[in-house]
Amino acid sequence: MSKFAEHDRLSIVLVSTRNPLNLGAAARAMSNFGFLNLRAVNPYDVAFREARSAVGAAVVMKSAKEFQSLGDAVGDCSLVVGTTTLRNRERHQPMYRLEEGARRIRKAMVSGRVALLFGSEKVGLSNDDLSHCHWLMHIPTREKHPSMNLGQAVAVCLYELGREEKAETATRKKRRGVEIGPVGARMDTLERIAEALLRTLEKSGYVAPRGQATAEEKLRRMLRRFALEEGDAEVFLGMVKKVLWKMEEKTEKGGAKEGSGERKPFESRT
Repeated sequence: MSKFAEHDRLSIVLVSTRNPLNLGAAARAMSNFGFLNLRAVNPYDVAFREARSAVGAAVVMKSAKEFQSLGDAVGDCSLVVGTTTLRNRERHQPMYRLEEGARRIRKAMVSGRVALLFGSEKVGLSNDDLSHCHWLMHIPTREKHPSMNLGQAVAVCLYELGREEKAETATRKKRRGVEIGPVGARMDTLERIAEALLRTLEKSGYVAPRGQATAEEKLRRMLRRFALEEGDAEVFLGMVKKVLWKMEEKTEKGGAKEGSGERKPFESRT
């Protein structure tokens, strides 16, 4: 696979960016290192428009895609990685330093699409945003001043990804002619499983209405920990949809009341 084709498998996803200077700086860093696939989730409209004229960012901004939800932005990816400092927040996924994270990302790019997420300038990635991630990555900064400017963070991450290329050239040559392993499940497939499973759990009374948001985040994290292959994910989705259909059919016939049965404390599970 050519360097350009491999770079095209990485999408930089900026979530709720508000400052046009930061958006432009991130786009320029992408152009510097040859990663041209930018996706923006709910960007501040003024910032998105003004960043298009940022010096050195025109090539990236011209082809940038805008999304209303993070789920849509990462739907075609088989690996989603969030960047965070996690200063005073509970962590639910594995977290790796930049060096190790870059190595894992490059390995995943051989067989599928990868999304690298950066949060807003003010609050970073929310808990809901993080629930879409398989694992997290952080840049080793000074403890008393951990946060970096968005453009700087993008540049440092892409530099590390590019820096490893020479060291991995021999490994890639050895892979030529060797069958690549199964592709991980796409995120849109996992989202469909989560939606069907959540509806099933609600109908069974396992999830209370007030706990739906928490349950949805935990389901996302759990499904990503399963590390399903795409074929297995499709089979799993079929199973869940069949169970849900049977439950709905039984309810319509009056054979069971929705929400009956013992309720289990899903909110207490991870």
